[in-house]
Amino acid sequence: MEQKKLKKYVTILMIIFVAAYRLLKKQIKAQSHFKPLKIGHRGAAGYCPENTFASFHKALELGADYLEIDIQMTKDEELVVIHDATVNRTSNGKGKVKDFTLSEIQTLDAGSWFKPEFAGEKIPSFNEFLDEFAGKAGLLIELKKPSLYPGIEAKLANELIKRGLVGANKHPIIVQSFDRTSLKHFHNLLPSVPIGVLVKNRAVNGIPNKDLQFFSEFATYINPKIAIVNKRLINRIHQHGFKVFIWTVKKKSEANMLQRIGVDGIVSDYPDFF
Repeated sequence: MEQKKLKKYVTILMIIFVAAYRLLKKQIKAQSHFKPLKIGHRGAAGYCPENTFASFHKALELGADYLEIDIQMTKDEELVVIHDATVNRTSNGKGKVKDFTLSEIQTLDAGSWFKPEFAGEKIPSFNEFLDEFAGKAGLLIELKKPSLYPGIEAKLANELIKRGLVGANKHPIIVQSFDRTSLKHFHNLLPSVPIGVLVKNRAVNGIPNKDLQFFSEFATYINPKIAIVNKRLINRIHQHGFKVFIWTVKKKSEANMLQRIGVDGIVSDYPDFF
């Protein structure tokens, strides 16, 4: 009798083991086929001068699902696509973006600093960028140092509305920033446009639960720096109902790791890395 019971238990354990193995294998297979969104960081900043037409065209050529850009505002209140608050690093000029008019800032060479073959690339206006690239990919628009530019949120919102880019589009728009106050303001102006919160802090748990709860009032995406990312953090962000884009990936090994832990999008200087 005892031998029969033992045999029965062994059979049951074997059935459970086989079922668990098949389920695990299925999950691993599904995860291996998951492809996060390709997001071209400032276009394809590993191959071309960042935030230029050359860079954005290269990102599209490499299959980017989204183009990530930075916007700031000129002296005559025109939106321009540039990362830094000054033109010093990415052009042949010197000075603060907010001290140039649009016509002045567009006389600068924004390509030669990267490689001579890019001489003549200019700092695009946001209008020029939309003329060329809206509808060709999703747009991940960062409000860069918005406290320097009073009214930049309304300026951006009005431009998106005017062009009919708000709502159900094939290529969606997301607005992101480190500035929570600016994001809340933009969300109030244009609640139908998803918001992404950029995060780079090194708290014990990456991002405290109280912050995630606060972000849920206005944001859809939490976008952490790769240095603070691990599977536990990604799971916590997902459990709070957010999607997650990671920045900035510059190695294939990083892209492979992020795919394994199930991020929703990867912001990379090299959109062809994954």
